[in-house]
Amino acid sequence: MLTACNQDFSILAPASTNAGRIAALWWGMFFWFAAVLICLVGSWIYAIMRSPEGTTAHRERQHQRRWLVGGGLVLPIVSMAVILAFGIPAGNSMLPSTPGEGDVLRVNVTAYQWHWDVHYPDSDIRLVDEIHIPAHTAIDVHLSSADVIHSFWVPRLGRKLDMFPGRTNVLRLLADAPGVYRGQCAEFCGTGHAHMKLTVIAHSNEDFRRWEEGRDE
Repeated sequence: MLTACNQDFSILAPASTNAGRIAALWWGMFFWFAAVLICLVGSWIYAIMRSPEGTTAHRERQHQRRWLVGGGLVLPIVSMAVILAFGIPAGNSMLPSTPGEGDVLRVNVTAYQWHWDVHYPDSDIRLVDEIHIPAHTAIDVHLSSADVIHSFWVPRLGRKLDMFPGRTNVLRLLADAPGVYRGQCAEFCGTGHAHMKLTVIAHSNEDFRRWEEGRDE
């Protein structure tokens, strides 16, 4: 049952700090809401099996108010507050660079039906369906679409981000180690959607410089 938890398209096999935050948030939500489900099922079984003898209308109204306040107000408010407390910092870590952060490698990715056009503006390198990045280095990927709505997603490296015609969104991408990471368009975009795949290849800094110099020649 857990076969997909460590595969190329699993968010539960993170290969970056950002993806690790997403996986940790997912696991926290899973265990919290599993506990909530167990408590609710246990209460339901208890309510079915308990004897109604000795209960009064006043006690029934008290029980109803407790369930209304506890289950209808306290539980969702506390749950949402905890999710936001962990989710907002995780989301902020995946925002693009600010002007004070210095130079960050920029990669422009334009989605077409059904391929990815990749452009490195600093070196004018162009690729199709393939992105090369240095590991341990934050990359700002500028995402746009040439036709319909697409969605850029490399599960092991971070969150997905939609791509709209006429608009550019920026995604912070980071790989903690050299390797090959698979991506996929995550928004249905037509008959070729299932084959709209992407490969992200993370190099060591030295290997990335050699690759970049080789492409420039």
